[in-house]
Amino acid sequence: MNLSSHFPRKRFGQNFLRDANVIAAILSAIDAQSTDHVVEIGPGQGALTRPLVEHCGHLDAVEIDRDLAAELRQRYAEQPRFTLHEADALRFPLCSLVQAGEKLRVVGNLPYNISTPLLFRLFEQQDCIADMHFMLQKEVVARLCAAPGTADYGRLSVMTQLHARPDWLFDVPPESFYPRPKVTSSVFRLTPHPTPPVELQSRAEFERLVAQAFSQRRKILRNTLKGLLDAEQIAAAGVDPGARAETLGLEEFARLANRLA
Repeated sequence: MNLSSHFPRKRFGQNFLRDANVIAAILSAIDAQSTDHVVEIGPGQGALTRPLVEHCGHLDAVEIDRDLAAELRQRYAEQPRFTLHEADALRFPLCSLVQAGEKLRVVGNLPYNISTPLLFRLFEQQDCIADMHFMLQKEVVARLCAAPGTADYGRLSVMTQLHARPDWLFDVPPESFYPRPKVTSSVFRLTPHPTPPVELQSRAEFERLVAQAFSQRRKILRNTLKGLLDAEQIAAAGVDPGARAETLGLEEFARLANRLA
């Protein structure tokens, strides 16, 4: 088997990037340097792998598909700057790759079916990450990057922006892939905050409050937060109990969560 003849596996959400112009645009956005330690999640058929190996200091690739992993291992057997890990990215200890004094640059065309849990897994390891460049379906990227008061703003927006600054870079049409997905994709950058953007007494309570606040989007906070905070406690945190969750920013959610904690 060679990489180009690999039959895409639906259970791994495989859609292989084939568009040279899009590949060039992604590589330009990443702008890998000779001192960079890059981790590629799901290299697939290696559209980004070869140019990344040529430009970065070292590339670690995490691939769950054993057939693709075997071919990549063979292709780069003589390349000292490449290490393959046949593993599930959801369970892979990313920070174990770090050498003293460095941070990782993470890239990948993420499978849509595991994108959200994978992002949160990476947020748990963000202390060893400099930045992340990913491709996901456009609708998900819109939610990641959404500002308060917009239709796309929700729990995913809040939790993402708690950990990192998202930047929507450009869109990628379905015809850039094989097989063609049914959706448009987007490339975006996540830059972990060097210091937390808000002060939290309990990360778990913050997550619980945000989840409950968005559980019924059209209802106001005094109703959605019932059982956690009453109207007086919401007001005491400097938040209008008659407001909806979609109008609140990180600071307001933090104040509410700290009242809860």
